[in-house]
Amino acid sequence: MTIKIGVNPIGWTNDDVPELGGDTPLTTCLSEIRQSGYLGTELGYKFPRESSALRAALLPYGLAVVSGWWDGRILDRDVDAEFEAVLPHLSLLRDLGAELVVYADTSRGRHDAIWRPISQRPRLMDGDWPGYGRKLTALAERMAEFGVGMAFHHHMGTVVETDDEVDRLMSVTGPAVGLLYDSGHCAFSGGQPVALARRHARRIVHVHCKDVRLAKLRQARRTDMSFMDSVLDGLFTVPGDGGLDFPAILATLCEADFAGWLVVEAEQDPEKAHPLTFARMGHDNLAAMARAAGFVVQDQTASR
Repeated sequence: MTIKIGVNPIGWTNDDVPELGGDTPLTTCLSEIRQSGYLGTELGYKFPRESSALRAALLPYGLAVVSGWWDGRILDRDVDAEFEAVLPHLSLLRDLGAELVVYADTSRGRHDAIWRPISQRPRLMDGDWPGYGRKLTALAERMAEFGVGMAFHHHMGTVVETDDEVDRLMSVTGPAVGLLYDSGHCAFSGGQPVALARRHARRIVHVHCKDVRLAKLRQARRTDMSFMDSVLDGLFTVPGDGGLDFPAILATLCEADFAGWLVVEAEQDPEKAHPLTFARMGHDNLAAMARAAGFVVQDQTASR
């Protein structure tokens, strides 16, 4: 199977904490993404949100729009209200040729909780899951009809964080709800990244590739550190620079005929982790491991 490798700009400028990389111009970010070998980028807060302006910003660098994050509220909204809220974002993605939206349900406070202990987060009760699955499936079907599929992002600090919660989500939703598999969030939540990928390989439509420094992970979980403090402490890094078994993860995806984007998304403090250096490292490590797993990796020459 052929895959493309993209990147999230969070290594240059952080959406949750804008002062991280706040002085970095968008042009620097885009130029360095291109220099590092990536074919496309997800959106960040410095990217234009009007179609023609975004297209013009990306054109000099030959970069595709891979996808873009949406702070979902489907737990607390009905389907019609949530679809209307996300529609301008879906329109931008569709206009720029992106096939999926990164959808995380941040109902009940992920963003106000990024500095709180990781144990303090919203949870669904057992009886909530069937109805939640029906609402989410209906929303995903509306998105698919519009032309942008859902890649549901299990994420620290949200109602779908742990491996067990991903399992529940997959069991109560229909096929329109694709899974965004994130190796780093799986590990940070106490999960098993290889096993999670194996269980749900056929539902995975998008992949965030972040590695984890295992000593930092153990410390963060032992001390109930906050998500953002863990990031600043260097818990996350690019593929091949931490302790996760990316060869096994990628082999699992290849065996399942995954053919989407592999996205390097490893938020770090840019003052400590030079963005261009780590972007190149992440791209080159991921491309080599993907080829070894059996993928054909499209490069910039083939994409021209």
